[in-house]
Amino acid sequence: MSWLGLLMFGVAMLLIVVTGLPVYALLLGISSAFAVIGVGLGVFGWSLLSALPYRLVGLLESDLLQALPLFALIGALLNRLPLAGTLHEAGMRLFRRSNASAELSALCVGALLAPMNGSVGASLHTLTRSIGAALTRSGMAPARAAATICIASTLGLVIPPSLVLLLLGDAMMRAHSEALNLSHAAVRIVNTQDVMRAAWVPGALVLLLALLLGCWRGFRRSAASPSRQQLSKKQVWTALLTALSMAFLFGAVATGRIYAVEAAANGGLALVIYAACTGQIDRKLVQHVLHDTMTLTGMLFALLVAATTFSLVLRGFETDAMIARAIGAMTASPMLLLLLVLAGMVACSFVLDAFEIIFLVIPLVMPPVLMVVPDPAWVAVLTLLVLQAGFLLPPFGYGLLMSRSLMPGAASLGAIGGALLPQLLAQAVLIAGVLLFPDITRWARPLELLPAASSAASREETDRLMQEAFEAQQKSYGPKSASD
Repeated sequence: MSWLGLLMFGVAMLLIVVTGLPVYALLLGISSAFAVIGVGLGVFGWSLLSALPYRLVGLLESDLLQALPLFALIGALLNRLPLAGTLHEAGMRLFRRSNASAELSALCVGALLAPMNGSVGASLHTLTRSIGAALTRSGMAPARAAATICIASTLGLVIPPSLVLLLLGDAMMRAHSEALNLSHAAVRIVNTQDVMRAAWVPGALVLLLALLLGCWRGFRRSAASPSRQQLSKKQVWTALLTALSMAFLFGAVATGRIYAVEAAANGGLALVIYAACTGQIDRKLVQHVLHDTMTLTGMLFALLVAATTFSLVLRGFETDAMIARAIGAMTASPMLLLLLVLAGMVACSFVLDAFEIIFLVIPLVMPPVLMVVPDPAWVAVLTLLVLQAGFLLPPFGYGLLMSRSLMPGAASLGAIGGALLPQLLAQAVLIAGVLLFPDITRWARPLELLPAASSAASREETDRLMQEAFEAQQKSYGPKSASD
């Protein structure tokens, strides 16, 4: 009955595209309907569904998910105070000698704000509201403005320590554990810190390429006189301290110095203190901030519950085993297998947001891939890079379509696609470079975390540690007496 799981997945994708209803509602409804079908046909019993509460409780106890509402709170505070607009105006002043000052500033603000939203859709809404009007006032063409917002909103996928990257790291750890259980290999399981360290250099290169392309367009563009708000010294210092504080906190998380939940809590508290000291806290601000925070948090947690329910029913139909067998048939060529999976990720990015792909697709396709590909962190970075490119890819890119609908004075999809073309070409070169030279993802990782050792060496190390533990245990018991 594995084909029923594939049918369920296909129905879900079709309804997501056709109906426009919330994804979590569709996933819950479809998984519930197919669960009844599965029980009715005797494929599995109700006992399978009794495992759902335990799976949900185990997921919700994760400190990564505890950090999610705090990251959303920081984003809402930055947007509503409004520090995001101040950061953008300060960035335009910093790049005032360039004809692309508005674009460069928007990309830098996106690099700071998008990691906290994680979701491309949430980032697009936040950036459009905070800096979309400023891009229009700067004299930027509508297509270029929409493309800039689109690129800035996807930077949160690849710049540590974004929520997407953290959750993908957790999903890759689970997939790697499952792959090792199946292959019985004795190697170290990847963790979230490994994925963040692997993403440091590629993430920086993505941002650098976007900034260089912005400078290139500014060099080609005739001089303009964008309308800029005059900032006081207080606003300049506020923008500088905000940017440095955020960079410090996120850098500490990305390097493993502090946990994500600790950084988010400290950042949120600092912003609340700032708002109180500057007299900006009132009932209306609190209402807006709590509404934005709870809306984003509720949407993501509802999606998590729905995706967990959906994946449990899929496993009940044993669709995951069928997919693993199909992918396993291609293990003779690991590179071809990886390319096919990455291409599938691009196709998924046309209809699903990043969180939905992490919760739905990664658990299905990654375990068989990680059985034959030795470096899960490298695979995770490639996944993030192709997802980002997929969100920008005309004519169906999720970010492309949303940016066109949200930006005022909407340009045609062809015009926005043309404005995105240089960025897409640059990212294609970067993806090819990371694919052909995996060491790019290893420059920021300590040597002991790399999969350089062979599986035989790993087994020898494991045997040595087990022998040492056994000898220590024997010593703790002492010699046996004759009566024993």
